Order: sequence, then structure tokens, then C-alpha cells
Amino acid sequence: MPSRLASNGRRRTMAERAQPRHAQDKLAFLLSLVPYLMDHDRVSVGDAAKQFGVPEEQIREAVRLIGVSGIPGETAMYQHGDLFDIAWDDFEDNDQIVLTNLVAIDDSPRFSAREAAALIAGLQYLSALPENADRDAIATLTAKLSRGASAEPSQVAVEASESDETLALIRESVASGVQLEFDYLNSQGERERRRVDPLRVESVDADWYLRGWCHLREALRTFRIDRISNPSITSEPITHGAKDVPLPDTLFEGSADDLLVTIDVAPGAVPLLADYIPDGANTVEKDGTVRTTVRVSHYHGLKRLIASMPGVATVVAPPEARAIVAEWAAAGAARYGASSPSR
Repeated sequence: MPSRLASNGRRRTMAERAQPRHAQDKLAFLLSLVPYLMDHDRVSVGDAAKQFGVPEEQIREAVRLIGVSGIPGETAMYQHGDLFDIAWDDFEDNDQIVLTNLVAIDDSPRFSAREAAALIAGLQYLSALPENADRDAIATLTAKLSRGASAEPSQVAVEASESDETLALIRESVASGVQLEFDYLNSQGERERRRVDPLRVESVDADWYLRGWCHLREALRTFRIDRISNPSITSEPITHGAKDVPLPDTLFEGSADDLLVTIDVAPGAVPLLADYIPDGANTVEKDGTVRTTVRVSHYHGLKRLIASMPGVATVVAPPEARAIVAEWAAAGAARYGASSPSR
């Protein structure tokens, strides 16, 4: 009986695969295919099939459907100029796709110049990362954004950071499975030479972190990459791999030396602090705010945390934490005042 049920299940699966695609699937495919053909003056059926991972006959079927698609004119009747047109002889004889008439293109929504500039800046940041350097896909998308915006986007440039070379070296160490040595400035302002089995590189907002087994501490540690200096790849293979050292889901793990700080925070922002709120923390909601406790390794980290949540988080206790954050905020405000005499 079980084998018969399994056989029936296989027959149903094969039958489902043999069913024609729904109209909605065809439409989604066409909406992807048309922009691709527009960006290529001439493309072969074979190349288009490889691009979308479909059989060549599916591409031919879609092209024939594009050739009878368009938008009717004011008379509600289709005229020749209201339809897409294709170089049919080239298509039928040489399997080449060339769009010779485009319709309804100017009616599509476009990014503003400002929106396109913001997206291009983000793409430039991605292309600066070692794993994305010289990516053709990013360059193509950047060109599309520039052409498709409602006006010419502003010229922007994202400067590479000093951490980029360190990040590239660490990724090479992770991929090679060898130990890494570097000088590290810890949260107490002390610089130590570390030897680490690198396990994973992760990012939180604009900061990058290395997670690895520290031979100095004989434990799993998380290192901020911008605090790493003088890194070098050794010839020693790692002794603790990802299979040997389970990595927690959270990037930061608490320790006995952590500082506890009481804060008031807007209810909607509480999930953003999930990694900082210790287990069993007393959380009370009152007068539209939530009072809870967060755990930080040092007050410099607390300043960064509060700065990332302007207007929604306030330090309550201890007094030392309040004073440090207040002094830091005042120093920042004073710099704005010094650079703007009119203010």
C-alpha cells in the first residue's frame, strides 16, 4: 500500500508539471522578458533562454505573444503603431530577437533623479565590498537607473573605507581555513595581539564584525573589523571550525563584565533592542514608554546605541551613564554650533 501511494504521488507531480502555465505566470514572465529585450538591441533565443533558465521554445512563444501585445489608441482599436513589433524574418530564420517598435514605455512610473541617485549610491557601496568588486550586474543596474530616471541623477561617489583591505584579508583567511593574527583594540581601550580561527564575517548596519575562536581567550569572540590593525594570514590551519564551535543566532553574547543600563524607550522600538535586553529583565510600560534594562560592554557602545535611536530612547540610570551620554551629545551639538556661526 505505501509503495502504491508513493507511485500515485509521483504521477500527480508529473501531471502537475505537465499542466500549462497560468496566465498570471505568463504575464510575470513577459514583464521580465520585455525590459531584458529592450536593454539588448539584438539577442539570440538561446541566450535569452539561458538568461531566464527556460526552454528555447518558451522564449519563442513569449516573443510571438509580445508581437501581438500593446495598447489601443484613442479609437479603442489597435493600429500598427499601438503594438510591439519585431524583426520577424530575423526571428524566424536566424532565431534572433530584435524589437523594432516599443509601446507604453513612457507611461511606466520612473524614479525621480533624487531617488535614482540614492539607489546608485547604495550600489556603489555594494560594489566597493570585496565580494562584489567588478560585478557586471551592479554596473548594468546602475546604468539602467541612470537612463530610466525622470531626470539626470546627481553625481555621487562612495569613498572606500580603511576597513576594506582588512575585510578582504579576513574573507581570504575564512575561505582558506587558516588562522589570522592581528592587533585588536578592545572595549577598555587596550590593544592586544590576537590569534584567531576565523569562522564568519557579518555586518550590522554600517559595521562589520569577525566571529572566530580566540586562542588568547580560549573562547568564541566577536571582533569589530574597524578596531583590527596589522592583520596577517598565517600558515597555520584553524583548529576550531564552524562544525566544532556552534555560532549563536545573536551576534553579541553577554558576559559577567557587562554594564547594565536602565532606559525608557518607545514601545515600537523595543524589538530593535532585543539583542541588548538580558533574559529576565524587568520591563514595565507606563505613560506611553517602556522602561527596561539593556546590557552593554562599555559606555562607548551605549553612546552609539542611543545615537542610533534619536528621540525614542532615553538613559535613566545609572547616573554615570546619563552623564557620559549627555556630555557626548553636548559635544556633538557644540560642533554644529561652531561650524554654523549664524546659529
